[in-house]
Amino acid sequence: MGITMFPIVEKCTSEEREKETVVADLDGTLLGSPSSFPYFALVAFDVGGALRLLFLLLASPLAGFLYYLISESAGIQVIIFATFVGIKVSDIESAARAVLPKFYSEDLHPESWRVFSSCGKRCVLTATPRIMVEPFLKDYLGVDIVLGTEIQTYKDRATGFVRSPGVFVGKNKADALTRTFGDTQPEIGLGDRDTDIPFVTLCKEGYFVPSKPKAKAVTINNLPKPIIFHDGRLVQKPTPLMALFILLWIPFGFFLSCLRACAGLLLPTPLQYYAFWAIGVRLIIKGNPPPRINKSKDQSGILFVSCHRTLCDPVFLSMALGHPIPTVTYSLSRFSEIVAPIKTIRLTRERAHDASIIKKLLKEGDLTIFPEGTTCREPFLLRFSSLFAELTDEIVPVAMVNKMSMFHGTTARGRKWMDMFFFFMNPRPTYEITFFNKLSHEFTCKSGKSRHEVANYVQKVIAETLSYECTSFTRKDKYITLAGNDGTIVKNP
Repeated sequence: MGITMFPIVEKCTSEEREKETVVADLDGTLLGSPSSFPYFALVAFDVGGALRLLFLLLASPLAGFLYYLISESAGIQVIIFATFVGIKVSDIESAARAVLPKFYSEDLHPESWRVFSSCGKRCVLTATPRIMVEPFLKDYLGVDIVLGTEIQTYKDRATGFVRSPGVFVGKNKADALTRTFGDTQPEIGLGDRDTDIPFVTLCKEGYFVPSKPKAKAVTINNLPKPIIFHDGRLVQKPTPLMALFILLWIPFGFFLSCLRACAGLLLPTPLQYYAFWAIGVRLIIKGNPPPRINKSKDQSGILFVSCHRTLCDPVFLSMALGHPIPTVTYSLSRFSEIVAPIKTIRLTRERAHDASIIKKLLKEGDLTIFPEGTTCREPFLLRFSSLFAELTDEIVPVAMVNKMSMFHGTTARGRKWMDMFFFFMNPRPTYEITFFNKLSHEFTCKSGKSRHEVANYVQKVIAETLSYECTSFTRKDKYITLAGNDGTIVKNP
């Protein structure tokens, strides 16, 4: 009968479990999908690029052959070798911290999570290397103990092999559970396959987790900690078929990206909209963009205050307005500054100096600013710096949304100068720009409101329009989470 001899997980009550211990397998149990390939593929592409992903994809048939005809352990060892051999351990840890949590969280099995989250002490047993899963499990799911396959390393690089006792399947899981808990018997064991039976039988109650959950997917609101920051280039979880499509698309996509980039760099702004439309880039404009006027000598230019999604934001804003608008930047790569089709002015993060720069630019004409100070992918807005509010009352809020189906056009840990190319490598990248009316007198500093009140108000109206959530997180919080630094070090490409 195998694992199905245990009652189904839906029959497990989650009431009054706060003082009990739960032990669960990961793939197919705590996660809905039984296949770990997509997560290895995410690491492979993030740390090794397209060639590493190709190597993993070519190795997957051999892994499948060994998995079904020899042992589960042999198949997983092939996947681990293809993904990790020669890779820096620090790069694997970085991908596990910044890339994988978003994809893991979207695959949580609703019934398993209902039971798992109700228990006071949580343990996960997994064949997946512990280095890959521990950051997500501990930081986002509140797991106390993670017992997984340990990889071999040599001089801070993975060898591709695993440490004794080998891959955590079958008896290895049961032995690890016994070493960890001793004579103490965990209350609940959750598994999805026959090789989970040895550790499930060590628990007081054992439950079988079916591969196709009937309950609704776990939403972000049901997680102990929301995932606001994440990195990596891939938008979708790379199943073997999706990974193959990505690899086949990259050569054509890069050519298409260069063509689109040239259209944005070489054509006059009024023609860019039509050129982009012809080569598959969509721009949707909502609201009423303010008309271009001849500014008088003593009149301040309009300050367009926008949320920040990608490096291309100011380019598409200029396209929507029909004429180029300068923008202030921070930590932009030299390459991006050189090729930018609009004027970019670098800020220093010294408040007084930056204020003088912005005031001078507004005397010359209109200007774009992104008070979040960095991009955010998820439906959240980071805290708006209040500097802009005290410099002018001619403020027009702008809401931006972009749609990317294959590649993210931002990175915190990778090569920033490639952001534009990755954005344009998407088959049909889309920008939606919403213009608000200019802030009325009562919502400006001139009416007596503080700069913080004005900044918070602008953040709120943009968030409400986009159905986003306002946060108090800053650029520094993002870079500490994703890159392990405060984001102040700029590296030229």
